[in-house]
Amino acid sequence: MNFSLLSQKNGARRGKITTAHGEISTPAFMPVGTRGAIKGGVCPDDLRKSGAEMMLGNAFHLHLRPGEKIIEDLGGLQKFTAWNAPMLTDSGGFQVFSLSKIRKITDDGVEFQSPIDGQKIFLTPEKVMEIQHALGADIIMNFDECPPFPAEKSAVEKAVARTTAWARRCKIHHEKLLKQNGKKIALFGIVQGGIFPDLREKSARELIEIGFDGYAIGGLSVGEPSAEMYRICEMLDQILPRDKPRYLMGVGTPTDLRECIARGIDLFDCVMPTRNARHGKAFTSIGEINIRNQKFERDNSPLDPDCQCPCCRDFSRAALRHFFKCGESLGARMVSIHNLYFYQKVVGEFKKK
Repeated sequence: MNFSLLSQKNGARRGKITTAHGEISTPAFMPVGTRGAIKGGVCPDDLRKSGAEMMLGNAFHLHLRPGEKIIEDLGGLQKFTAWNAPMLTDSGGFQVFSLSKIRKITDDGVEFQSPIDGQKIFLTPEKVMEIQHALGADIIMNFDECPPFPAEKSAVEKAVARTTAWARRCKIHHEKLLKQNGKKIALFGIVQGGIFPDLREKSARELIEIGFDGYAIGGLSVGEPSAEMYRICEMLDQILPRDKPRYLMGVGTPTDLRECIARGIDLFDCVMPTRNARHGKAFTSIGEINIRNQKFERDNSPLDPDCQCPCCRDFSRAALRHFFKCGESLGARMVSIHNLYFYQKVVGEFKKK
């Protein structure tokens, strides 16, 4: 992987990431295909037409089903998902947070109870590297511990120490695997530390000392106020290397994207565009709307008057509301496509500057 910083204006960076499967212009938003598919019936061709250049998959869920060995044997994640373009896989570190009721953390790794069949699974940093190498994404993530919000500082401090220790193990095993398989895979470190500036700085500096191809900021989409997120991003902008891409994990609303791009973030991912769409909620140039509302029953205007996506081009608000009210999946699919177009438009505003 190669990253070129092309320009920077008022904090916002414009750059280019080059991978084995293509280029990504930054700032960039990655649609989330947790299990290899975008929810809401969104096809890879829909993503390409929206302007998306990179997709995210989750190594934990793909390990559970169908299994990384099957995907590797069938040609790798890009071929398996019909997305012949750059991909990033999350390590499963977020599941350490989200599946807290069915997991046990030790310094060696994390024991999970499978949410599918209850089977016990033990993931170590080394195992997570092996899973992601088998999947074959262009960018893979360290295994980390994402503490909840709120949390006592002592607990967050322990999570930072464990994240750094796991990062060292990930880097060592990643380099060993690269020598064995010859793949072109980049590894990102993940900065943790909650809302505590000193712990964030400690985490960042320890990861920089280890050395990674890029740096992610984790644990800022777990319930903390947006103001705290902006504050941490602004602080880390002064610490993280300028010549490496910065990735804010799991964020967020269009406002969050704009605010964090202005604080030096290059990459984003979030389930919000498609998750909200499945409930009839659309992001538009005139604000968020819920297409299920009765006031749209006879509204013949497009979902967003300032959008040329297939949803806004072909369907009225009245038709979309009808689809949702009678349970037709076309409604969720069309609003999902619109929201993904809208998010690409948001990050595209900064690519022109």
